[in-house]
Amino acid sequence: MAKVTGIDIYKLLPRTNCGDCSFPTCMAFAMQVAAKKAALDACPHVSAEAQSALGDAQAPPMQTVTIGTGDRELVIGGETVLFRHEEKFHHPTGIAIRVPGSLSDSEIDARLDAIAGLVFHRVGEDIAVNAVAVDGEQAEPAAYKSTVDRIASKTELPLFLLCRNTEALATACEGVAAFRPLIGPADSENVEAMAGLAAKHKLPLLVQSETLDELAVLTEKAKAAGAEDLVLEPLACDLSNLLAKLAQLRRLALEKVYRPLGYPTLVTAPGDGASSEALAMGAAICRYAGVVITNAAEPWQILPQLTTRQNIYTDPQVPNAIEAKLYEIGDPGADAPVLLTTNFALTYFTVAGEVENSRVPAYICVVETEGLGVLNAYADDKLSTEIIVKALEAQGVMEKVSHNKLIIPGLVAVLRMEIEEESGLEVIVGPEDAAGIPVFLKTEWSP
Repeated sequence: MAKVTGIDIYKLLPRTNCGDCSFPTCMAFAMQVAAKKAALDACPHVSAEAQSALGDAQAPPMQTVTIGTGDRELVIGGETVLFRHEEKFHHPTGIAIRVPGSLSDSEIDARLDAIAGLVFHRVGEDIAVNAVAVDGEQAEPAAYKSTVDRIASKTELPLFLLCRNTEALATACEGVAAFRPLIGPADSENVEAMAGLAAKHKLPLLVQSETLDELAVLTEKAKAAGAEDLVLEPLACDLSNLLAKLAQLRRLALEKVYRPLGYPTLVTAPGDGASSEALAMGAAICRYAGVVITNAAEPWQILPQLTTRQNIYTDPQVPNAIEAKLYEIGDPGADAPVLLTTNFALTYFTVAGEVENSRVPAYICVVETEGLGVLNAYADDKLSTEIIVKALEAQGVMEKVSHNKLIIPGLVAVLRMEIEEESGLEVIVGPEDAAGIPVFLKTEWSP
């Protein structure tokens, strides 16, 4: 259809400016849809007639693909911006651990146990591996099916069935198609057969090539054969080449709205050792990869990548804040220390974690600073003596203890005298860095 303008879209919207689409007005929303930065279905009130009339205008520039089912399904793609500061990235990079099909049953079980243990709690959120990639390149059809069935029975994580042998892949799909695994890879030699298998079971399909031109041709062939949900794997000779291709794919999808390449990407982390593979994973996560497959399964390899992903896939325009209130660590009594901090999530959880490490039960008075850390809040006058005293009174923390001592962050030691004069409390200056809290509480604190 002809190019649709923001005005064309606006005329078909309810024009109530209700804000349910997260934009202030219908006109603002229409302009974003026209620019391919928002999907038409983000408006819950748009009519079926409008959706039909607008055609491709309602489709985001990058398709959203779901792998797996249930609570642990992996959703990738659907991105709308090239740079995070423009809006935010929506669907965090999936991390899949490879399980070779050549492993024995006991080795498979041990591998799955290791994967299940890759769950960490950070900044109030559980972060974990998202999928299991079952490599069947060297397996016979019956053996590969047996391996896939065993893994499917022992994990709830989504599966990637990676096998070029379409006969083996078709056999393996028989028992697990209901779990919606990603299958492939499809290339120039087997794309019709792979796409037919994906269409038969309505499964997402991995398409790979060394060139972006051929990737575009293959996606068109796959769609013509009935495959709807596609994931692209750009093969590369080294990490630098891989990152360049990921950036090119992102630009072609989002800036040029080039539909044949408007799909999420998957990469296999390159590297000739554990450390180099871990570094490559981090680089791929930062450079738009929708999924990264890795052989790494050690906590020291995976945790940094999960942390990187967690940091990137937050909304940069919304402070990462927690509720400002009184928190209890352990089972604090009347002689427990009272610590003060801001409601920036990373600050609070870092402080809380170090208090837990000290094994000294304590109260933490969290002050509302609009999600700013200690120094930023102080500089912006959101952590002042008046604000602190009001927070202490509102939370009633000093009524819970038998002493009148308050521990403030060392970064705002300048507030000590003012707080004492305003509140009548004895103010103790704590460590500047949260890492010093355990030693401080064990050696310096006394009620």
